[in-house]
Amino acid sequence: MIEQRIILEMGTGNDLYGEDYTKAACRAVQDALHHSSIVLFQSLGIDHQQMRVEVTIGVQQPDAVDVDVVTRELPRGRAEVTVVQGGLNVHDEANGRTHVVATAAIAAMLDIEHDDWQLCE
Repeated sequence: MIEQRIILEMGTGNDLYGEDYTKAACRAVQDALHHSSIVLFQSLGIDHQQMRVEVTIGVQQPDAVDVDVVTRELPRGRAEVTVVQGGLNVHDEANGRTHVVATAAIAAMLDIEHDDWQLCE
């Protein structure tokens, strides 16, 4: 079998007052998760642990994200979290604050045999 991506979902999250990159990343993951539902696991009796979940987080300071905390946000599958340069920092000079914006891409991967699946006629 070959691992295939069965869903790709994106989300954004922020921390407006604490400059907490981990909090913004967790919120981005939650935003992405709230946009999707993979019903085939229950419908076809597939164990969620067969799914590998690739998470890519983009923030301006990747080293400031606690990957273990973000990984715990994933309720199903075997999560792999990578943090890269991205996202957005918005500096508010009048108040001396930086607003942190994180982006998340979540891909669910599953070993499936391509020939076993086809669109209904």
